[in-house]
Amino acid sequence: MYFVVEHQEKALQQTILVTGGAGFIGSNFVLQSVGSGDRVINLDKLTYAGNLENLQQIRSHPDHVFVRGGIEDNDVVGQLLAKFRPTAVVNFAAESHVDRSIHGPEEFVLTNLLGTFRILDTCLKHWRTLKGQARDSFRFLQVSTDEVYGSLSADEPGFREQTPYSPNSPYSASKAGADHLVRAYFHTYGMPVLTTNCSNNYGPFQFPEKLIPLMILNALEGRSLPVYGDGLNVRDWLYVEDHCEAIALVLEKGRPGETYNVGGESEKTNLEVVDVICTILDELHVVSAPHRNLIQYVQDRPGHDRRYAIDCSKLKQELGWQQRETFATGIRKTVAWYLSHQQWIKNIHSAEYRKWIDTNYAGRNANCEA
Repeated sequence: MYFVVEHQEKALQQTILVTGGAGFIGSNFVLQSVGSGDRVINLDKLTYAGNLENLQQIRSHPDHVFVRGGIEDNDVVGQLLAKFRPTAVVNFAAESHVDRSIHGPEEFVLTNLLGTFRILDTCLKHWRTLKGQARDSFRFLQVSTDEVYGSLSADEPGFREQTPYSPNSPYSASKAGADHLVRAYFHTYGMPVLTTNCSNNYGPFQFPEKLIPLMILNALEGRSLPVYGDGLNVRDWLYVEDHCEAIALVLEKGRPGETYNVGGESEKTNLEVVDVICTILDELHVVSAPHRNLIQYVQDRPGHDRRYAIDCSKLKQELGWQQRETFATGIRKTVAWYLSHQQWIKNIHSAEYRKWIDTNYAGRNANCEA
């Protein structure tokens, strides 16, 4: 079941079918694409992390068509491909939180692996019906993660596109399997696919189960700031709008069958990230005591990868991409966004979200306070 906003046809750069376009990264990509003149068909199941409020500013935009449905639904996907004949499909749709995958891995396999297989297969059938320029220009882009590569030691170079996959969580394993299917559809069937593997994203509209929004929101409420283990796990941080620009560039210039790593080149320990957030909040949201007093070290997550780092030199050298934001500028924009969007925060604080936070952090006794 889906609904369509009918409108008069006009000349556009392209029509893109975006899956998961009401989620964090997907909604930022949809906003950016519509803003640049593209027509976007937005397919999203609206599960807990899908939020139409993220798309409020284009709610009535004639070039945004929202469709409620899942990538595993061959009939809906097939109808959309036949009706709108998109030049590209960008697959953001995924279960994406490692902790949730530890508590319930089956949903990750069903969505990330089986769902990707079904939309790939439906797109293959559609692509085979295309002729001439429509067939030559069609692209399927899989949005993936650096977590498929596994974990790095402190002195190892960043992940490259040739780095062997070594996933360590149900989440990363399900994404790795999906990436392999995408690759197989290129090499077996010749389908024009692209894959991007990105580092940790942050920015507006991120669901507050992830580190940065969780810390911001907890700090604003005076709640503890739970830091796993010793807080020294390292991640490379990528501002979401930079990521979306990279995806658009890969769609435009990327070579079919290729993978492109997208990184922020901003490695930080989790503790460093939390400390920066506290410093910004001390400035912008003054309270009686420093926000870092709320930091608590809690029991680590099982199989917690120690370090991720992305080598994105291929993307820069071949396609000319460059990050616009440093971590310092991006994190300040992010904190300011959450401070200025209190109604969005209030609406996201559903009973389901609170239940999840209680489930994930129950039993993780604080080891000590910072």
